Amino acid sequence: MNIKNSQELTDEELLQRYKSDDNSQWVGILFDRYAILLLGMCMKYLKNEEDARDSVQQIFLKVLADINKHQVQFFRAWIYMVTKNHCLMQLRQRNQVRQEEVNEKHLNDPAPPEEKATLAEKEVLLTNMEQALEQLNDEQRICVKLFYLEKCSYSEITEKTGYSLLQVKSYIQNGKRNLKLLLSKQGKQ
Repeated sequence: MNIKNSQELTDEELLQRYKSDDNSQWVGILFDRYAILLLGMCMKYLKNEEDARDSVQQIFLKVLADINKHQVQFFRAWIYMVTKNHCLMQLRQRNQVRQEEVNEKHLNDPAPPEEKATLAEKEVLLTNMEQALEQLNDEQRICVKLFYLEKCSYSEITEKTGYSLLQVKSYIQNGKRNLKLLLSKQGKQ
């Protein structure tokens, strides 16, 4: 079957063809099927058409680079997850840039006396947080640090740790809950 008749193939058949002959046109056909939906999803998260279009292009390149690293059974669900993670990372990076801009502004403006007390309280809270993190079991501590401190996505954490996606989500959720419990105990002492 040539590429012109490929519209009749299922997503899974197109994926199999790509994996067998490494012809990126098969993935291109797949991507064309979902490009409008992905653009809409990116618009929903990013609220900017130019950013959304750029993101769809970046996602396509990521799909081409990563598709052979994963056992993709349902392309539609997988591409949605990749798109959602990409958009969330974009939003996180935006927030980080804004936070850095705010921090730079405050470096130039020394804190008023009433804020100095707040800074001391924050320092105590950070120390307590570090101590609480060290009390988590290894899996939870690793996943929580990667997710919240290093801003890794779930899929990046699965690649770095070898844990399954469900394990990563569970370790982060349980680690977050345990951190709250440990911090509330520290606050009562």
